[in-house]
Amino acid sequence: MSSGLWGKLGGAGLGMAVGGPLGALAGSLAGHYLVDREGAPFGPMPRDVVFTTGLVALAAKMAKSDGVVTPSEVEAFGKVVQVEPGEQARVARLFDLAKTTTAGYEAYASQLAATFSDEPALLEDVLDGLFHIATADGAIHEAEERYLHAVAGIFGIAEGAFRRIAARHVRLADDPYLVLGLERGAAPAAVKARHRELVAENHPDRAIARGLPPEAVAIADRRLAAINAAYDRIVAEGGAP
Repeated sequence: MSSGLWGKLGGAGLGMAVGGPLGALAGSLAGHYLVDREGAPFGPMPRDVVFTTGLVALAAKMAKSDGVVTPSEVEAFGKVVQVEPGEQARVARLFDLAKTTTAGYEAYASQLAATFSDEPALLEDVLDGLFHIATADGAIHEAEERYLHAVAGIFGIAEGAFRRIAARHVRLADDPYLVLGLERGAAPAAVKARHRELVAENHPDRAIARGLPPEAVAIADRRLAAINAAYDRIVAEGGAP
C-alpha cells in the first residue's frame, strides 16, 4: 500500500468524495466519516482506495469467518497488502476495524463489484489475493472456501473461472491445464499459444502501466508465476513443445 494511498486514507484526499461501506470504513480510519457530495450510496471514491480498502476489508472478514488467524496468514497478508515502513500500525487498525464493523462482507464485496463492473479483471485480482492469504498455511479450510465462493458469486465470477483461479492456489482435478483455462489433452500448439496469451494479459508491467496500486501489481506477479509453473509442468509431461 503506497504512502500516497495512506495520505488519501488520512482524509486529505478523501474529503472530496467518499461513499458506501468502504467509504465509511476508510473514514473511520481517518477519524471522521465522509459522504460523497452527490449523496449517492456509492460515491466516486478513488479506485486505488476502493481496491486496497476492499481487499483489506474482505481479508479481515475472511479471517473472522474461520475464527483463526495463523502467523502464515498474517505474513501472506503483508505480502499482498504492501505497507510502507511506519504504516504497519495503521493497516493493522484498518484490518481490525473491518473485522468488527456491522457491515457484512456482502456489503464490501458488492461495492467492489459495482466500482469495477467495467474492469472485472480487478475483481479476479481481489479474489486471487484472498486465495493467497487463505492458503498460506498450506490448506484452505471449509469455511474459507465457502466464503471465497460467496464473494466470487457477488463479483459475478462464474464457476469455471472460480475453479481456474482456485487452481492457481490449491490442487484440483485437471490441474495444470485448468490454470491455463484449457481442457486436458489440448493440442501442444494450443497450449503454447494460450500460455503466450496469458503471459501478455497478466504481466505485472501491464498492471503498472494501468496505474494500479502496488497490491494489484503484486497479485499479478504471483499469478504470472502460477501460470508459468503450470505451463512448465505441461511441458515436462510432454504436453507442449
